[in-house]
Amino acid sequence: MMKEFVAFLGAEDGAVTVDWVVLTAGVVGLGMLLLIPIGIAITGTTDNIAVTITSAQTTP
Repeated sequence: MMKEFVAFLGAEDGAVTVDWVVLTAGVVGLGMLLLIPIGIAITGTTDNIAVTITSAQTTP
């Protein structure tokens, strides 16, 4: 039993998985932080386009 426990403590197989989980969470977090200002800018731009289209005069 003690031999298996020592082998378990020395195993590094799960460490790679933990690294990938942390790395992936960081990438997703940065992506979310970048999407917030982009979404706000897109909303403002679409509002400006809607005003321009609405105020455009067409000649028959």
